[in-house]
Amino acid sequence: MELTHLIRTAAKLLETPFLVLDTSCVKENYFRLKNSINNVEIFYAVKANSHSSILETLRDLGSSFDVASKGEIIKLMDIGVSTDKMSFGNTIKKEKDIKFAWENGVEYFAVDSEMEVEKIARNAPGAKVYGRLAMSSNDSEWPLSGKFGTDADHLIDILKYAKRKGLVPYGVSFHVGSQSYNKYKWKEAILTASEVFEKLHKERIDLKMLNLGGGIPVQHTKPVPSVEEIGAIINESVNEYLGWVDGLRVISEPGRSMVGSAGITASRVLLRSRKGTQTWVFLDVGVFHGLMETIENFRYEVVVEGKENSETMTMTLAGPTCDSVDTIYDEIDLPIDIDYSDIVYFINTGAYTNEYATYFNGIEPVKVYTVQELEEMLKGEFLENTERV
Repeated sequence: MELTHLIRTAAKLLETPFLVLDTSCVKENYFRLKNSINNVEIFYAVKANSHSSILETLRDLGSSFDVASKGEIIKLMDIGVSTDKMSFGNTIKKEKDIKFAWENGVEYFAVDSEMEVEKIARNAPGAKVYGRLAMSSNDSEWPLSGKFGTDADHLIDILKYAKRKGLVPYGVSFHVGSQSYNKYKWKEAILTASEVFEKLHKERIDLKMLNLGGGIPVQHTKPVPSVEEIGAIINESVNEYLGWVDGLRVISEPGRSMVGSAGITASRVLLRSRKGTQTWVFLDVGVFHGLMETIENFRYEVVVEGKENSETMTMTLAGPTCDSVDTIYDEIDLPIDIDYSDIVYFINTGAYTNEYATYFNGIEPVKVYTVQELEEMLKGEFLENTERV
């Protein structure tokens, strides 16, 4: 998403912090993914950003949805999304949520343990289950290899157990890690998934679905492979390793790659101070109010209004709360003349920002506006001020 005159004008007139969302970017990302992976079915990961403008845009495009809770299911149902277009991808589900999902028409459930199989068998008899593989995610910005998934041999046992419990072993899923920089990670994952398909086929269990998860990166401060490059690797790998599977369904669960580039966060400097030899800059947004991912040093592009070409120096950038965890970057190059009330933008922050935001310290999280809402606001109440900017 480009830092437009509209956003710059809004940042001068509106209270910060706020996040601007552009659904035209979501549409572009949707079709790029659709056109990059052969016959792919898109199940948008609602957790990335559940703002109504995004969900409604994807609904109208015909997208399906990956959900993680009863709350997300209800949110989609409330805007008219059919439950046959939802997949319950969280491997750690409450039994009452499983029951609710099944009774309302959700058919697909993720598993990576025997106990989860038992919970689904009790509450969603006959459901289709897909097992999640654990993958190395050392080439990603936000690894997911520790908490979710299991090895191929264990997954085979789990899916066989699911069949004995009256469920339908339906497929294999994986996640190469969020914001993955290595396009060949998908090849590695598909090869491992194919081993599960082949071994179960020999035992007369024929899986039908390959779930590619997410992981496609968004451009921030490092070079990243394009969705087209990743799609080419996926298509080649599916054909090479799973071309023998009749009627194979290929599913993608984009989150960050669908909405990350659709947002820009605007904030202001509240304080500049010196602590020993280090210069600190404090903003009105921090890790508790929209920038949670920076605690793992997730690097956004940072732009200071009007000082894009200034000489820089290394500083510490932090949020406004009374908690030392609220440090955005221990070291970041910022304009040497950055000062009180300067506007600071975080580029491509459409994913995992407003979703993570809290009211910690009684401070309001980022407000969210769509581009269309800003246009209307600047036409009306703020039109006179806009003309003077």
